[in-house]
Amino acid sequence: KIFCEGMRDGIPIALGYLAVSFSLGIAARNAGLTAFQGFLASLLNNASAGEYAAFTLIAANATYLEVAIITLISNARYLLMSCALTQRFAPEHLFHRLIIAYDVTDELIWVAPIRCAPAYLNPFYTYGAIVLAAPAWSVGTALGIMAGNVLPLRVVSALSVALYGMFLAIIIPPARKDKVVAALVAISFALSFAGSYLPVVSSMSSGTRTIILTVVISSAAAILFPRKTEA
Repeated sequence: KIFCEGMRDGIPIALGYLAVSFSLGIAARNAGLTAFQGFLASLLNNASAGEYAAFTLIAANATYLEVAIITLISNARYLLMSCALTQRFAPEHLFHRLIIAYDVTDELIWVAPIRCAPAYLNPFYTYGAIVLAAPAWSVGTALGIMAGNVLPLRVVSALSVALYGMFLAIIIPPARKDKVVAALVAISFALSFAGSYLPVVSSMSSGTRTIILTVVISSAAAILFPRKTEA
């Protein structure tokens, strides 16, 4: 019963994943991935920012090490999310924690506590949501690649813009609420643009520049503007 409830609540998540990952598939297609490779990449790395960063570096002929590092940095937030989520599971659910760690996403980490609060989370509820969400994400990426191979170049270019719209939808709301976030977003754009022209930095690969900028800006923000401890 709990598993079926998770599947029911996972339907809107799966539909959203299908739409977003379709745009991600266009980026994967531009990086030269086949539909199967895109499907496998999304199945093993269910994270839009991490996958987009990886596909961008693959398209730029980055090294394996650069792709691994930027994927780790882009997905580092899931480490914190996993720590927060596992506290909601009963202590004897270690095995279930390891399985659910495969697909800890922004949507799944919130829907489970909301549905199961205030008691311990039932792992089978999350399993039900994952059963629909994970395949939808992978299938959407594969469909995006196949569409990119069939559709005219102009249409593919237009669809590529949808992915940038997705990231704008992610950064604009918090930037409007927090001036610090807004300033950091502006600084990130400015430094990324300047890095393409500065004498020393411009000679680096785009992957290395992205890694350096990500670590420097996020570290500076954490030191200068730490989050206040909530009651």
